[in-house]
Amino acid sequence: MERSDLAARIDHTVLGPATTAADVERVLDEAVAHGMNACVPPCYVAEAAAYAPDVTLVTVVGFPHGQHATEVKRTEADEAWEAGADELDVVLNVGRLQAGEQGRVVEELSEVVAAVPVPVKVIVETSLLTDAEKHRAAEAAVEADADYLKTSTGFADGGATAEDVALLAEYLPVKASGGIGSYEEATTMIEAGAERIGASSGVAIVEGAPEA
Repeated sequence: MERSDLAARIDHTVLGPATTAADVERVLDEAVAHGMNACVPPCYVAEAAAYAPDVTLVTVVGFPHGQHATEVKRTEADEAWEAGADELDVVLNVGRLQAGEQGRVVEELSEVVAAVPVPVKVIVETSLLTDAEKHRAAEAAVEADADYLKTSTGFADGGATAEDVALLAEYLPVKASGGIGSYEEATTMIEAGAERIGASSGVAIVEGAPEA
């Protein structure tokens, strides 16, 4: 895959607990230089939107564990959109899913999706789930009218795998995220069915791709 095509699929990410405004500006500068999107913490969305208005700006909701109250997630989503986010990545409540509370999972995701007029990706944290639970998570996202499924937050053990991408791609477009650090790894995920790549190593991934 050529660099320009790959770059447009990458959400260049900075979401660590010690992220500063300077870190966000660096990631935005890199996104502009390489034609990538950027994924930044919610507290920096307004600043990021003003700093790099032409970059597709992604932020997270209920991050990183998905255990926020539904009202908090809904409000967080609305405020992020109002601040300038173009897309939202919301963390599914894994505990409720594993406890069999499928209806509550769907209801919460539906409220977040309905709160904003921008694409919503549902982070399912695949490394914590059985295959049966991954299917149920995907079904919940579909029922909630979400736009994408996303493999991981990067804050649990394990990250994206080609097998999980292929499973989730049976339901919705997939953002592969977690542990993707090279062009080869990104290509593996895309070949498995990923439409987007979330990575803090966006520059390395793009620079590893053929120029033409």
